[in-house]
Amino acid sequence: MPIDLTAARLHVYRRFADDAAAATPAELAAAFGVTGAEALQALCDLDDAHLVVLDRARTRIVMAHPWSADPIGFTVSSPAQKWWGGCAWDSFAIPALTGQDCLVATHCPACGRPLALDVAPGEPPDPGADAGKLVAHLPVPVLRMWDDVVRTCSRQRLFCSREHVTEWLARTGTDRGEVLDLTALWRLATGWYAGRLTPGYRRRTPAQAAAFFASIGLTSDFWRTR
Repeated sequence: MPIDLTAARLHVYRRFADDAAAATPAELAAAFGVTGAEALQALCDLDDAHLVVLDRARTRIVMAHPWSADPIGFTVSSPAQKWWGGCAWDSFAIPALTGQDCLVATHCPACGRPLALDVAPGEPPDPGADAGKLVAHLPVPVLRMWDDVVRTCSRQRLFCSREHVTEWLARTGTDRGEVLDLTALWRLATGWYAGRLTPGYRRRTPAQAAAFFASIGLTSDFWRTR
């Protein structure tokens, strides 16, 4: 029988959460007692549903948001584990999903300065004198994020300040997207991925996504879902 997609999704997410590893088709086949072809088809179905991201050959998991199988610019570390975060948005979600205090580390794209933040499951990072200047820049509007989701994630970065965002945009010719302070980023990340590790999780419809964004104060055209 085909793999139950909810069970397959949970297996993939738990492997990332517990072991910081991407499940392979062979592993899924062994875990669910199916053929390699059936396991690969389950991963393709999850990819089609935007619940995992496969490589271009559609044979390997490269992302299962908020986790990445490959380094894209963020390291998220707890006392027990280290993960690759998919982007600024994703990296702030991992502490809440795993229930662990984490250190989120990256570099400012504008100046190369190392940035490291303590991020807890239950509250946004303390906006201290230095951290209070940090912001996230998301260049790709919601409606276009899945056009090339790996590229989208690789460009959602933390910056030292709004001034550094402006400098980087001018230098690289990148269009300005949405700039979020750390509290707004934390609310977005933790709310968006809530329930990801439970059987009852379902991707939001466009209307549900728009309602969620509005509920945390994100109402510009950038967040339009249809």
